[in-house]
Amino acid sequence: MSDTSHGFGRALVAIYAVFAVAASARSIFQLTSKAGDAPFAYSLSAFAGIVYVVATVALARSMRTLALVTISIELVGVLVTGVLSLADDALFPDQTVWSSFGAGYVYVPLALPLVGMWWLRRTASSGHD
Repeated sequence: MSDTSHGFGRALVAIYAVFAVAASARSIFQLTSKAGDAPFAYSLSAFAGIVYVVATVALARSMRTLALVTISIELVGVLVTGVLSLADDALFPDQTVWSSFGAGYVYVPLALPLVGMWWLRRTASSGHD
């Protein structure tokens, strides 16, 4: 994997880190202050936070396989959550980072795993690992 200490790789790690902090902090607040209001949505926010933390570490430390697995989980999570949140309002009485395909975050949660996968593919084909 290409070095993530500079350039686009560094920016990608920084964006993942911002989402790791945002999703984790949001879920901690939600679960500690109002867990009963939307337990599934808030638990999903916690899961998203964990996924972003692991993806951040994997990208920052050039752990290619872990990054690929985590970013794949992230993409599936965004797609499934996006569909479910639009199909069943009762399941999501409150937003998560992945609700409505990340609409509350300007769809960055939908674009981020696609960019992450592109980065992994690009750096693999350029001979870095």
